[in-house]
Amino acid sequence: MQFLYQFGPGDRPELATNPDAWTDEDNRVAAEHYERLRQATGDGKVLLAGLSTDGRGPAVVIFEAASEAAARHFMEDHPFVRNGLFTATLHPFRASLVRGEDS
Repeated sequence: MQFLYQFGPGDRPELATNPDAWTDEDNRVAAEHYERLRQATGDGKVLLAGLSTDGRGPAVVIFEAASEAAARHFMEDHPFVRNGLFTATLHPFRASLVRGEDS
């Protein structure tokens, strides 16, 4: 099963648009975020993760999980979500066309 979660503003919405708002602790959490998604991508769980570069569009993670409960746990345990920097909303997802795969 595939799922998508989209990040939303957390306790400090300025983090999405102001790089100067990030504290040393926030940057530590961001490093944990990157490493977690890098590892999950290498393990074949994450299909795609990224963010809009205009500061207005979404940041998303598209991934596979055995169930909605497992997907929700993966999302809620994300360092940004767990530490309150961002919220996240989970959606069932289906990749219909993927470059490099037969349709």
